[in-house]
Amino acid sequence: MKPTLLIVDDERGIVDTMRAYFSPQYEILTAYSGQEAIQKAEKQPDLILLDINMPGMDGLAVCQTIRDHVSCPILFLTARIESSDQIIGFQAGADDYIVKPFDLDELAARIAAHLRREQRRSSPSNLRFFGECVVDYSARTVTVRGGAVPLSRREFDILELLSLNAGQVFDRERIYETVWGIDGEGSSDTVMEHIRKIRAKLAVHTLHSYIETVWGCGYRWNG
Repeated sequence: MKPTLLIVDDERGIVDTMRAYFSPQYEILTAYSGQEAIQKAEKQPDLILLDINMPGMDGLAVCQTIRDHVSCPILFLTARIESSDQIIGFQAGADDYIVKPFDLDELAARIAAHLRREQRRSSPSNLRFFGECVVDYSARTVTVRGGAVPLSRREFDILELLSLNAGQVFDRERIYETVWGIDGEGSSDTVMEHIRKIRAKLAVHTLHSYIETVWGCGYRWNG
């Protein structure tokens, strides 16, 4: 589903130009006055392009009215260039300040950057960093020095168990019961084979031994 932009400006030519430019990538809502902008903001757009200099209810008043009720980025569009005006805009709740006349490609880049930032905020990853190794427990991925480590489901489960409990020693039986369950149809010997495969896959990217053998006891994560 495409993100939704709300474009607010009393100059229809500007609105039409931006709608034509952005419609291939975004769903477009438009408003030509402050009051109409407030009504359209109820649709919860993903980003609002808001002109400041509108007759009647200007962009500052619109922003102050809706800011506590919409969490999306609000980018002011304005011909004002004084730093004091920019400070007032940010204090009103704006996230960015685009001075007219603006380059549409630059505006597009700023919009994309704000939307990426919002996506990161709304979908935080459960990450841990172990030197060159990054484990994303939400996405169930492992990268080392930027290279993806292709682990099977069981291999990731073992790595997850050990890395979430770094420094703690787990014997084969405990790893097997945790990963396969007490009703698993196999033996703890399969843990050795899975750990061998994990080590081999990690070794493609690093010489560091992330899984240590504690002789006579089991394995532990060496982050």
